[in-house]
Amino acid sequence: MIFFLDLTATGRFRLDIDSILMSQEAGLIPEVARTAAGYRMFRDIDVYKLHFIRRCRELGFSLAQTGELLCLWGNHSRQSADVKKLVESHINELTRKIQEFQRMASILTTLSDCCAGDDKPECPILSALYLADVNGLQKSDSGPEIS
Repeated sequence: MIFFLDLTATGRFRLDIDSILMSQEAGLIPEVARTAAGYRMFRDIDVYKLHFIRRCRELGFSLAQTGELLCLWGNHSRQSADVKKLVESHINELTRKIQEFQRMASILTTLSDCCAGDDKPECPILSALYLADVNGLQKSDSGPEIS
């Protein structure tokens, strides 16, 4: 079966044109033929791949990881251990990023708690951002004059 997609049809398939173009540019799906009216003609397998790619991207996989998963999906002699290894590596990276975001949120919460948030110009948040960036230099509480 052949699917004809244009910008209005992509919504029905929950695909956007940028994702389709990005997938083609990354070599994850082939360039497809177009009708005289400019509609893209996708085969069933192309649509399945686009949905697979979209789901991988929703789960935060990089284009390279998505390509690896797509190859594994199409390889019927694959070993599930290879898929699991790739997914567990991604889980570890997500966990690392979550910990980093939690650390940043904790620092920002502390900074926010120190700020009166009133109409005075003194701001401990700005001072802390400045002081954290000048490692070892002679520091003043107010920082340099910036205009």
